[in-house]
Amino acid sequence: MRIAGRKVTLKSVAIYAIVIAVTLIMLMPFAWMLSASLKLSRDVFAFPIEWIPSEPQWHNYVDIWTKIPLALFIYNTSKLTIIVTLLQLLTSSFAAYAFAKLNFPYKNTLFLGYIATIAMPWQVYMVPQFLLMREFGLNNTHLALICLQAFTAFGVFLMRQFYMSIPTELCEAARIDGMNEYQIWARIMLPLSKPALSTLTIFTFVTTWNDFLGPMIYLTKTELKTVQIGLRMFISQYSAEYGLIMAASVVALIPVLVVFLSLQRFFVEGIASTGLKG
Repeated sequence: MRIAGRKVTLKSVAIYAIVIAVTLIMLMPFAWMLSASLKLSRDVFAFPIEWIPSEPQWHNYVDIWTKIPLALFIYNTSKLTIIVTLLQLLTSSFAAYAFAKLNFPYKNTLFLGYIATIAMPWQVYMVPQFLLMREFGLNNTHLALICLQAFTAFGVFLMRQFYMSIPTELCEAARIDGMNEYQIWARIMLPLSKPALSTLTIFTFVTTWNDFLGPMIYLTKTELKTVQIGLRMFISQYSAEYGLIMAASVVALIPVLVVFLSLQRFFVEGIASTGLKG
């Protein structure tokens, strides 16, 4: 079969059909969340599902700002996410440059040991971290979460793999021209690593924005809570306002979508390029 001068095979049709089916399945929970955000709590789990509510409860999107201090929670989450993302971009790209382009004793051993920490679940060392932050007097502060998340082995690995694909001759030529290592990193490596930086930005932003366990452990004061913890305030001892929870979840999802859509053109390129060299 030919369409517009192109030969269409049964195999390609089947592949597109599978891709579309998987995409619809992946989008179904988001469609249900959006639908539930416009319903009363008693109608959220009604079956069969009413995907388009007959009486949309638009006031849910008004009530979420008055029932809990949602604006404050979004501000706290935004502050933490932006600071942590910027710090991880700085520390990861800086350390990755050293591991990729500089020569010093035990470089590969140190890198292997640092990357090995990725295999250790956070639950293993979250108690020692909590005790350490308590000794420093950082409990109930955003600074505790910032300090704990300012460095990431995954970010160093991602950036180092990308830097390995940049010719070393560029750094050598810059050194001959009189640049020091800080100038080479800032003026050559960073501008060339936009795809990797964009990829790391997406991963870090989404992880920090959706973090639940960290803020729950370190933040108990209402004025310090993040949006993920704040959503639990819609759940009381005997009931839960699921319509409001879904409406607030839709609002909380918007910044993640904005960041991803803004950087998506670099995302695939960054993921592909970080696997060129080992």
